[in-house]
Amino acid sequence: MTLYYVCNMNYRIRLSVLGFSFSQIQSGAYGLVLAEEDGVRRLMVVVGTPEAQSIAFQLQGSCPPRPLTHDLFRSLLHQFGIILREVEIYKYENGVFYSRMILSQGSRDIRIESRTSDAVGIALRMKAPIFTTEAIMREQAIVFDEGSIQDASVAAEDERDNSALDYSLLNQDELETLLKEAVEGEDYELASLLRDELKRKGNM
Repeated sequence: MTLYYVCNMNYRIRLSVLGFSFSQIQSGAYGLVLAEEDGVRRLMVVVGTPEAQSIAFQLQGSCPPRPLTHDLFRSLLHQFGIILREVEIYKYENGVFYSRMILSQGSRDIRIESRTSDAVGIALRMKAPIFTTEAIMREQAIVFDEGSIQDASVAAEDERDNSALDYSLLNQDELETLLKEAVEGEDYELASLLRDELKRKGNM
């Protein structure tokens, strides 16, 4: 019985990135929401503003005016023939999630410790899976109430649509780049949101 419990708690859970909580949870930091695939649990990771910007650009499918740190890291891995196999969020301690990147170069496997925000930003760019443990999910995840479980797939889609990018994270150049892409793509609803954010920042 004890052996089954230990194995179960070490069972790996695959996560997908839903986006950010709309409210800034503390000065200079945002809540990155990770979802259990085919499940109803959500994990929130606190990330800094630069990392949030980088992740948000990737979720939106937009290119920043200049390569960001995570873009540079992806380019370096590509040039040296290194593959990011996966990211593991393997520990939570004193309010901090601990993560590592599992990389492969030929027959050689490499494990590198990383801040969770950086690991996620790079994983998104390299289309690498993100995992955590059942123990972490049980202790730290938020679970839908029972009435929401039947609508979990719909809720997940809504979260992806509505919280992929908090536009207040972006500076003027980044907003203008997205605005240009939105207009060219005839996404006038997005263009309107971006213009509103530029106005709030006093740039229009």
